[in-house]
Amino acid sequence: MIVKQTRHVLIPSLTTFIMLSSILLGKADSIFLLFLSGAMLTGVMIFFAESSSRSLFLQSVSLAFFHWSSQLNWTQIIYFILIIMETRNTRNLKYTLSLAFAYSMLYTVIRLSYLPWDRYNLLVSVYDLVSLVLIVLGMRYLVTTEIERKRLLRRNQFLASHDPLTGFLNYDGYVSAVNELVEKKKSPFVLILLDFQDFKSLNKESIRGGNEILTRISLIIRTYFPSAFAISRYAGDRFAMVIPDTDGSLGQAQDILESGKLGYEVTYSTARFPRESTTSHDIIMLAEDRLFQKKRMLWLKREEEMFRSEKLKIVGELAAGMAHEIRNPLTTLKGFIHLSKSQSYNIGPWVDIITNEITRMNELTAEFLQFSKPHLGNIRPEPISHCVERARNLTESQVTSRGHSISMENVSDSVMVEMERDKIVQVLINLVRNAIEAMEQPGHIHIQVQQTDSVVTIDVSDTGKGIPEDLLPKIFDPFYTTKEEGTGLGLSICHKIIQDHNGTLTVKSMEAEGSVFTITLPVLTEGV
Repeated sequence: MIVKQTRHVLIPSLTTFIMLSSILLGKADSIFLLFLSGAMLTGVMIFFAESSSRSLFLQSVSLAFFHWSSQLNWTQIIYFILIIMETRNTRNLKYTLSLAFAYSMLYTVIRLSYLPWDRYNLLVSVYDLVSLVLIVLGMRYLVTTEIERKRLLRRNQFLASHDPLTGFLNYDGYVSAVNELVEKKKSPFVLILLDFQDFKSLNKESIRGGNEILTRISLIIRTYFPSAFAISRYAGDRFAMVIPDTDGSLGQAQDILESGKLGYEVTYSTARFPRESTTSHDIIMLAEDRLFQKKRMLWLKREEEMFRSEKLKIVGELAAGMAHEIRNPLTTLKGFIHLSKSQSYNIGPWVDIITNEITRMNELTAEFLQFSKPHLGNIRPEPISHCVERARNLTESQVTSRGHSISMENVSDSVMVEMERDKIVQVLINLVRNAIEAMEQPGHIHIQVQQTDSVVTIDVSDTGKGIPEDLLPKIFDPFYTTKEEGTGLGLSICHKIIQDHNGTLTVKSMEAEGSVFTITLPVLTEGV
């Protein structure tokens, strides 16, 4: 636009001004030639605007003719303008200097045609040549700087709206693209959000490997969706596509995404404009919400599968432990039966042992049934303080008989927990009895109850021998025990009871210093 205005307005205006000045100063030898050369220069500037060798020749000839006719050095400014116009789009220094030298020599030759060839005029000609070259170099520097500035500006604008790894739009660019499509309302479109589920696990191996996967995915998406209005990559492994909503386009897209052609498992959601929403914000939020719900359902499904697998594993461990525990007393019973055969089936000497083994199997079976009981029974709101107080009362005689002491820090009766009271009391009694057995010398058991926000914690601590660090992860496993007697189901049952109450049972221990078992249960809030 600026170049066009220069050719159509500025140069003709300068030409007119120089013609009038030449007439007023009496410089022109022929008014006719002056007007003719001025008309020629103006016509060339208007009708031969294209930058070509032909237009350059006509400009040079018409300018030289006008310069010779007007006999004014003021035409030098037109030389400068033409040089700047011809070199504005080139970064070739050789061409720029050659053109500047040619115009400078043309100006000098015409100038010396109407001025005497004395020393002053020759020095002025040298000055004109040097000044013109310097002006051209300065102009070239400015043009180069401006070109570089625009290039950097375009690059920064690209980086601000695009993902540098894939070349797709980033989140801001994708939102802007959706806004533009909604505002223009050119045609209906479908917004598709993609989330690659296994990318995070693959990306953990190395950042470079993750980038290669993203690049590969972007190439595949480009291949299968060439007509997309916009494609974006954002939030790491998320992609967004805006495709035309034509007959069958959504079905084709779904076939591609569900067929595994992208090479990776993908969760996707769609939202259609304007069929489902007429604003860019609503269409984006609709697609995001649908993707979140799909991912949530997938996560719940995976959690259920993991829980089922873990449950089967526990059942297997329980079955193996149960078989092992029952096999031992059965082997003992079988041995005594064989011995009784040689004694004419007199089992009198072994009646007590046989009875104890049968009792042991019965207790083991009862504990196993209690452990595998699927649900709690009488659930109702109870003050946690009542459970702690009852557990202390039931164990206090056993504690003192062993030479130990027990103390308690309690909370008020207002702290309510939805629970089966007898089960919680059973857990507390079991933990106190474990603490008694852990203290070989007279020691102390302390029960502390604290409420923090929406949970209540019960700490049962002792001053016993502690638990070795390598054994801590195993103490809640079924059938694991360090005692000479016992089934190893006690802590497992406690752990399961607390889990059934939506709580946690954890342990901290230091050898030779003691252990702390911590029960955490949700508090029944007001209004529930």
